[in-house]
Amino acid sequence: MAWNNVLCMYYSRTGRTKKAMEDIARVLGAELVELRDGVDRSGWGGWIRCGLDAMRKSTRPVKYQTKFPLTDYRLVIIGTPVWAGRCSSVVRGFLKQHGRELRNASYVLTRGSEDKNEEIFEQMDLYTPCGHRTAVSLRPDSVGFAFWQEEFLRQTREFLQS
Repeated sequence: MAWNNVLCMYYSRTGRTKKAMEDIARVLGAELVELRDGVDRSGWGGWIRCGLDAMRKSTRPVKYQTKFPLTDYRLVIIGTPVWAGRCSSVVRGFLKQHGRELRNASYVLTRGSEDKNEEIFEQMDLYTPCGHRTAVSLRPDSVGFAFWQEEFLRQTREFLQS
């Protein structure tokens, strides 16, 4: 079943978050939108900038293009890599600018470490008065990746059917 009132938004520096969000959007039949803040985050210098921006909680204006206003979506699923134990500064910037416009939010974290970083869900909730409905912390290329992604999709479908 496709939900045309579901939006998947993400920031991805390396492509791992993008891939996870593409899969989720495809399965749900949701609109897929990339977030950008205009900062060059490539290479080692970009990797260092990402960690520093996350630790400082610094943000810049974020650009994106959706088919409808954010308030029109029943659910906005936000995908972010984990940077220094926090969500990416790009996603933080989006949430600071537009988090109050979301009716319902869900979160997808992609991480490289064993630590699930689930405290990031609560950090993101600070900017979204609605809180989150579903959330998952995924480690691409790990044994449990497919299981946890499918569990997130199951919980998300359950929310959408309620």
